[in-house]
Amino acid sequence: MSKILNLDIGAGTMDVLYFDTEADNHYKAVGRSPVRTTAERVLAAPGNLLITGVEMGGGAVSQAIRRRAAERRVLITASAAMTLSHDPDRVRAMGVEVIEDAAATEHSEADGLTTIALGDLETERIRGIVKGFGVPFEFDAVGICVQDHGLAPPGVSSLDYRHNHYRALLDIEPTPAALLHAGDEIPDDMPRLRAVRDSAQVLPSDAVYLMDSGMAAVLGGTLDPRVRESRHAIILDIATSHTVAASFAGDDLCAFVEYHTKDIRVDDVALLLRDLADGRLEHEKVLAAGGHGAYTRCAVGFDSLDIILSTGPRRAMLTGCGLDLVPGAPFGDNMMTGAVGLLEAIRRREGWEELPSI
Repeated sequence: MSKILNLDIGAGTMDVLYFDTEADNHYKAVGRSPVRTTAERVLAAPGNLLITGVEMGGGAVSQAIRRRAAERRVLITASAAMTLSHDPDRVRAMGVEVIEDAAATEHSEADGLTTIALGDLETERIRGIVKGFGVPFEFDAVGICVQDHGLAPPGVSSLDYRHNHYRALLDIEPTPAALLHAGDEIPDDMPRLRAVRDSAQVLPSDAVYLMDSGMAAVLGGTLDPRVRESRHAIILDIATSHTVAASFAGDDLCAFVEYHTKDIRVDDVALLLRDLADGRLEHEKVLAAGGHGAYTRCAVGFDSLDIILSTGPRRAMLTGCGLDLVPGAPFGDNMMTGAVGLLEAIRRREGWEELPSI
């Protein structure tokens, strides 16, 4: 137990938390997400493009590639194309040419294309941030969280598939920490997590852990001192791209629901959280309404809640929702919610002493 680097790579920001247990200190930074910096490179690159690399977060990157494909020739390797869709035919329908990974060098040299590599892990940026902390670029463990929809079979909704995958883990161990994977434990059907794991091999660390961003965030929210003092709580994390709400009885996760943040309506939040706490949310109905899904193991009861803690960079959008939302700050910082949850999941896995409440 000593030096741990935690990276929460989202759609809007990349949140970095360095924690040294021996020196009993930590350093943190919030920067623009690789999704946004990569999208800017795609839009600014001259001429026709060759997109290489691996699957990463889509959003702004996918939009930028589509925009360039409408203007110029864009080739993309099969691995990088997973960022746009796991179905190559859908990628081609966007006007993008899909090529085999092995053919990338041949096309680049023959066609004079501008090459851009996709990937969630911008190693040199991370190195610069850590250098700015004034600590060595070497770690006993590295934790990284991203959101992976999973590789669903043909005809199966990726949202439905992802939630069913997580349901199996949570039924066995009802805590968000159950979704932490050591590098050699990542399922074959989680290609984005595997891509990040492979990219992280260049980092000087004895161990690499991967986790789902939403589950890391709600776990981080439980470390707020006011939640620790509560019997029953809801953690509501409103991130740039996704919103997750989870109910807890002590450390046990009882239920959670997930939506794209852009689909959250302020007027509906009070009823959504009441149904979550009362165990009335149905996975299929949430999917049908455009959400990512819901999981219910047990009901804590809305009237028994001691606190509803709100975290995330977009939590201000729920002002006026009619609920008494308490702004959270695990480790003293709203923007560190996911990184702190990731650190806590690693702590539990390694059996380290409980982290101090800051």
